[in-house]
Amino acid sequence: MTTLSADLWPDVQPETARRLMLAGVESFAERGYHATTTRDIAGAAGMSPAALYVHFPSKAALLFAISRNGHEQTLALVEDVIGRVTGPVERMRLLVEDFVAWHARRHTVARVVQYELNALPEKEYQVVAQLRRKIEQRVREVIADGVESGAFTVGDVGIAARAVLSLGVDVARWYSERTRQTPAELGKEYGELVLRMLGAS
Repeated sequence: MTTLSADLWPDVQPETARRLMLAGVESFAERGYHATTTRDIAGAAGMSPAALYVHFPSKAALLFAISRNGHEQTLALVEDVIGRVTGPVERMRLLVEDFVAWHARRHTVARVVQYELNALPEKEYQVVAQLRRKIEQRVREVIADGVESGAFTVGDVGIAARAVLSLGVDVARWYSERTRQTPAELGKEYGELVLRMLGAS
């Protein structure tokens, strides 16, 4: 559990907080947020229920930490591609490859991050919603650049951006270790599919 949690959340300290986040992910994915108790989470982490409150004041705070961190990682991924790749076609191809691979590789975390969003309290929900808007805006900008340069042909940039992101997010719903393609292979296939969807020239 320690190695996996460190890989998922390298910036989170101390290690016991990472263990609790991993236990939260596993519990929320198995039972759903509302059916999971703090005792379930603490037990999965090998701790007492009281230990959870040292790091997270509530179950909602734990979900918020998991969700915010997941969205921050995906925003950083998108911005990294935009910062190092030029041209809308290659930007979109690599953006989709990395976005899809992330959701496949971290499918359990991504499923909790994406599908338990509405369980967040309003204040925390708005923080995550702002991150989601930033991610969508970056994708919109790449598509708009492609439309302006003649590389893409789409009727509505906003709808196209949401469609691109929805394809990647949905991978977390069905991907598992039994899936034939590796995350990287799946990312490459999706990259080509999205370019065709956008009418890439």
